[in-house]
Order: sequence, then structure tokens, then C-alpha cells
Amino acid sequence: MNRPVRRALRRDPRLLVRLAAWSVAETAPALVVGLAVARAIDDGFAAGRPGTGFAWLAVLAAAWLVGAAGARQVVLAVAAIVEPFREDLLGHVVESALDRASAAGHGPGSAAVARSNLQVELARDAFASVITVVRSFAFTVVSVVLGLGALVPEVLVLVLPPFAAGVGLFLLSLPAMARRQREFLLADERTAGSLAAAVGALRDVTACAAEDRVAASVGARVAEQAAAGRSLARVTALRTLSLAVGGRLPVLLILAGTPWLLSRGAGAGVVLGALAYVTQSLAPALGNLVQGLGISGVRLRVSLDRILRPDVPPGPASPALPAAAERPTLSPEGHAPSPGPVAPPYGPAAGRVAARNVRAELRGVVFAYGPHAEPVISGLDLSIPEGDHLAVVGPSGIGKSTLGALLAGVLRPGAGRVEVGGVPADRLDPACRVLIPQEAYVFRGTLWDNLTYLAPASREEVDAAAREVGLTALAERLGGYDAEVSSGALSPAERQLVALTRAHLSPARLVILDEATCHLDPAAEARAEGAFARRGGTLVVIAHRLTSATRARRILVMDGTSVRLGGHSELLAASPLYADLVGHWNPATPQEPVL
Repeated sequence: MNRPVRRALRRDPRLLVRLAAWSVAETAPALVVGLAVARAIDDGFAAGRPGTGFAWLAVLAAAWLVGAAGARQVVLAVAAIVEPFREDLLGHVVESALDRASAAGHGPGSAAVARSNLQVELARDAFASVITVVRSFAFTVVSVVLGLGALVPEVLVLVLPPFAAGVGLFLLSLPAMARRQREFLLADERTAGSLAAAVGALRDVTACAAEDRVAASVGARVAEQAAAGRSLARVTALRTLSLAVGGRLPVLLILAGTPWLLSRGAGAGVVLGALAYVTQSLAPALGNLVQGLGISGVRLRVSLDRILRPDVPPGPASPALPAAAERPTLSPEGHAPSPGPVAPPYGPAAGRVAARNVRAELRGVVFAYGPHAEPVISGLDLSIPEGDHLAVVGPSGIGKSTLGALLAGVLRPGAGRVEVGGVPADRLDPACRVLIPQEAYVFRGTLWDNLTYLAPASREEVDAAAREVGLTALAERLGGYDAEVSSGALSPAERQLVALTRAHLSPARLVILDEATCHLDPAAEARAEGAFARRGGTLVVIAHRLTSATRARRILVMDGTSVRLGGHSELLAASPLYADLVGHWNPATPQEPVL
């Protein structure tokens, strides 16, 4: 890992000479500051010669101007060294990514792009910082030693021993500090990766009822990073101690040794000049070294490690989402379960109750989307016996989907009660009911995983459900049940077929289709609804087309002020709204009013 750094520094020796020359100019204030202060006081203002005092201050000001010009050129010289270093790393990343892609038979992945855009930039910035602080420290120390020697050599006895002790203490603690800093950076990277995976999979997490497991997984990453931070903080105390010994103790020794310095012929200006050397040059240089090597040096090492050895994982990592289902099912070919979201446990979920039947009862139900909003449903009484096939119709936005969500327990009524089998709907075990919304859910994984997510099933059971619902042709086109699918790779109609087949295979005896067939053509819709009607249990269809109502045993018409329940012929005579909807429907054409 040191090879790219050595190659960058040896590439053009003239750049190093140029950097050194401008570093001398940059550290001119460090050489002059104490001497100028001492002479301005002792030879100028204290001696009654203010002109001499101001002349020495002018020398110091000129040194600052030279230092500013030198600092600008140092930045350019460092850039001339660092930019080729960056290009070398970028070339290595591209070549490695292309080699791996060629061997794997596909294009470079996003990891290579991330390394080229993030890790290379981090390495470049860290390398520049390390060069800057190490160079500045070395030239500043030399300048201060020369300045103190020219000022009063005796003061070196008070300054150099504690300064050397502070530097030595820092260098001794550097390996442990670097190790802890690296552990913290990698823990931070794992935490960020875990959080990104969890946020990107929130829909998967909710659909799989994996909130507690994901929270525990991400929480473990956060706890790991917190522990790494505490460990780093303990080692950082040594860094603080080295700064105190090397940068603050010399100040105390100069002050305590002032009588001795005065006895050696030093004046008040010399003492102040020595203090200026320590406080304005030596202590800041040590602080920059500690900060630069302790953070940027470690960052450089970690970044180079990730660039030059990209296939080595940063440490033990567990994914934000569980890797595979916990239930002992087999794939359609009899293999071990393929990776996918965790299936819900069988039997009642924690805090949920399994109902003896799925008879639904709504009594005095009121629901509004907000404390000051008009109720979407007001005073609704409805009984749906087990085995019923109910279609819900009405204008768009009238509350049909809200009714479906209340039956499924997704929403709680503001007043009244909603029960299924005598159990409040929001406490009903999820295995007893299934709700399919208009936007069908398909997670990334195999088709088999998607179909058997709600219940284990044999190949024969899956084949039978696929034939019933109308999924067989799609499964064959995809390449069988082992084919990888994702939401973006399927059309809305195809996603609905997958979700319908999944629900058909589930143990739920209450099925709520909330416009779950709206993307299917009328023939496919009729086939799917017929499959659920023959399946048994209670079927509630929030209708998108009027044909869904004509296939139902009973029809609930919602018009915003009241509801009517009955059969097709009965409602034609009793419900003007239903009669109007039927009047706009021509069975000879596929065009129907949107309900």
C-alpha cells in the first residue's frame, strides 16, 4: 500500500526541490517571529527607540508576506505531486474493474464506480493533507530551533526536551490511534451501508414484517460504531496529552525559567520572543502534525486499502435485511431456499389473534383522514357473512379503498367497531386475511419466493394456483419459478398476476381485492376473480369495472351519503346511482365506467 505513495514522491525529484524551496519561504514567519518581537522590545521600544521597534515589526510583516506567497506556491507544488497520484489510482481502479468485468462476463458494477468517485478522491485529499502537515512540521521545527538559537541558546534546554517528549509520546500512540481510527471509519462505513440498505428496502421491510429484525441489525451497526467511537476517544486522550507535553509544557518551563534566563543576560523581549516561537509556531505545528497524521494519515491508509484490495471486505458485516427465509421450504427443483425476504411466522403473530371464522361486522363505523376532515365513512353498519362474495362500487374517491383498509385492519375507525370473526380487525392475525392494493407488490427475488412468501407450497399447489389465476403463461415466459423477478422488470398487469397468485396460495380466508385486477384485460380479470370465488372463504372486491359487480353475490353501493346493499336486479330498481352506472355500461364493448 505504500508503493503508490513512494511512486508519487519519486516521480519527479524537481517537484520535491520546488516544494522544499517554497516551504522555506512559507515558514519565514516561524523563523523571524520571536527574533523580531525580542529586538522590537529590547532594542526598540524598551530602549526608547520606537523607530527601531517599528522597523523590526516591519521585518515581521514582510516575513508574513513572504510566507503568504510561499503558501500559495506550496499548494501548487503539492497539487503537482498529488494529481498524478490520483490519476494512477483512477487508472488502477478502471483497469481492475474492467479485468473483473471481463472475467465475469458483464459490465463493471456500481462498486467500481463508487471506488473511482469516492475512494480515489478520499485518498487524494488525505495524501495532500499528509504531505502538507508533515512538510510544514519539519520546516517549522527547523526554523524555530534556528530562531531560538539566534535569540538565546539557553532557552533550547527548556523547550526541546518537553517538545521531543510530546512528539515521542504521539509517535508511540500513533499505531494504536491509527488502528482505532481505522476501526471507527470502517464501522461508520458499515453503519452507512446498513442504513442505506434499510432505507432502500423500507417497502420490503414492511411487507415482510421484518421491522424488528432490521431495527436490531441496524442497531447493532450503530452500537458497533458507538463502541469504536468510545475506543477512539480513549486513545485520543493520549493525543491530548502529547499536545500538552510538547506544546504547553515548554511555555510553563520558559515562564518558570525566566529568572534564570534574565541572569544569563536575556531581556524581557527575549523571554517574550521565546514564548512567541513556542505559542505561534511550535505548538501549532505539533497540533497540525497530530491532527494530520492521526486522521488524514489513517484515512489515506484505509482508502488505499479499499482501492488496491477491493475484494477484501471491511470487516464482519451482516446485511440490513435477513438473507433468507427461516421456514424450511424447498425451491421448485427441491433445492434449498433461495435468498429473499423473511417470511412471516406461522401461527398468530405477536399481539395478534387468530379468528375462528372470517365473518366481518361493522357497527357505527366513522372514519376521517384527520381530526378536522369530513368523514369518508360515517355511521356504517355492514355484515359480511363467511363465504360471501361482495363487490363494492361507487364513484372514485367515495371511500371504497378506505372500507377495504378498515376490513383488513390497516386503518382503525375513529368511532364504532370493525370485527372479523369477533376479533377487532386491527388485532386480527395477518394469516387470516390478505389485502391486495391496486399497485401490486413484487419484491426482488425468484418468482418462487414471491409466490410462496405467504405460505409454503408444493410444486403441484403452485402449478394449480397459477393455472387458476392465469399466471402459467407468464411463468413460462420468465423461464420458470426459479427466474429472478423484480418490480421494475414486470408490467403492472404482470405484477398483479403475481400478487393474485400469491394471495390464492395464502392461508387467508378473507381476501380483499382493492382494484387488484385493474391492469388486467376483462377476460383475465374475470378468470382471476372466478379463481378466488371458487377458492372458498370470504371475497370482497372493490370493483374497478362494473363486470366485477355482476359476478358478485352481493353488491354494496357507496354514494357518499348512504350505502345500499343487495343483488344486481334489486339495486337496479332501488339505487339511482347503480342504475346510472349500469346505464353507462355497454356489455358489448370493453369500455366501462371507472368505479
